[in-house]
Amino acid sequence: MILPEVQDALENMLRQSFGSGAGILNMEKRGGGSINEALVLRTTVGSFFAKWNNLSDKRGLFRAEKKGLELLGSCQCIRVPKAYAAYEEGPHGYLLMELLETGDPEFGFWEDFGQQIAALHRHTNDTFGLDEDNYCGSLRQVNTPHTRWSTFFIENRLQPMLKLAVDNNKADAGVVKKMESLYTKLDEIFPEEKPALLHGDLWGGNFMCTLSGEAAIYDPAVYYGHREMDLGMSRLFGGFDLEFYEAYDEAYPLQPGWQKRLDICNIYPLLVHVNLFPGSYIQSVKNILSRF
Repeated sequence: MILPEVQDALENMLRQSFGSGAGILNMEKRGGGSINEALVLRTTVGSFFAKWNNLSDKRGLFRAEKKGLELLGSCQCIRVPKAYAAYEEGPHGYLLMELLETGDPEFGFWEDFGQQIAALHRHTNDTFGLDEDNYCGSLRQVNTPHTRWSTFFIENRLQPMLKLAVDNNKADAGVVKKMESLYTKLDEIFPEEKPALLHGDLWGGNFMCTLSGEAAIYDPAVYYGHREMDLGMSRLFGGFDLEFYEAYDEAYPLQPGWQKRLDICNIYPLLVHVNLFPGSYIQSVKNILSRF
């Protein structure tokens, strides 16, 4: 059952975005992942996708997501759903977005997708990070700017997630010791590159093929980082088609050894999963650390 206050809030957002004549005709529940509830809204001014959640410790999550979508969309190199409004009221947060309908990938889909992500990564910044923190999943993601990738990766990504895991008894002293050893090697492991604009959470659940046959990305955790972070995340849960990586490398050649470095990149999203979900994610972290 959809709460009346949820419908009222979404209707108010519609009117603020599209005028006083906008109204909801029908609402269809959709899967919203592990954090949010989701709806397709059929309205007097078109169809939309909406998400909401209980704010608790996630205040600003949808506002940050809206800004992330706008930043990705401003590059005009890959399809990104338009975010119309982010709103917080009482115990709930809401996000009103463009509805993208699902289509079937055709010949050349993966090649185009790889080229588009390569084009996204060519958008650079003077420093690693972002002008404000945001979220990866439901966990706050620290984006304090740094000029060195290793410093940013340690202080803003690995250390916060490791501390949370230790505090919650999900990681032991042995993991901490191996992580501290890894920190001393990161400058040697990662080649120097300009900060690239990243989606930040680029796995198989955060992209789709639209009705027009093009790739679209959503649910971002954007920041300017080492571009191999996105590629690592894309390989974490099954990986994208080989054509994606070949097209990416042709469009924006990767430095030698990139495939081996992806495991190091994935320590961060694995630690995020350690802190959010049950399962064997901490063992995956240990396995990676043992190889380095």
